[in-house]
Amino acid sequence: GGKTMANEKILCIEDEPQMIDLIRLILETGGYRVVAAQGGEEGLEMMRSDRPDLILLDIMMPEMDGGDVYHRMQQEPDLIQIPVIVVTAKAAPIDKVLWMNVAQVDDYVTKPFGPDDLLISVERVLARHAGRVPASL
Repeated sequence: GGKTMANEKILCIEDEPQMIDLIRLILETGGYRVVAAQGGEEGLEMMRSDRPDLILLDIMMPEMDGGDVYHRMQQEPDLIQIPVIVVTAKAAPIDKVLWMNVAQVDDYVTKPFGPDDLLISVERVLARHAGRVPASL
């Protein structure tokens, strides 16, 4: 496709530094800008101060899990519009059903994942949102 270098900014909320490094490597290779938060509270702060185009949200985090983060986002009009991809090692089929159909996140990627899995998911979700999300100033 005709890939524009829009340099969308992706916020990765993840408690494992190695996983952040891996995600950063994959996505920066794909032409994205990556910012990372090690935990939910920090992630929410970063969303508010510096609106990302997309959020990669880990579910299993010690201090505040991904479900809590997502729930908080739903209560803030500014944050509810940001697309979310859940990234998790907890891969029970029912979890995916709940996240996709009940919480209605934009995608669900299970660890371990290959670089292409992540890039394809990110590109698909961003493309879907590009049609209806106003460009940030």
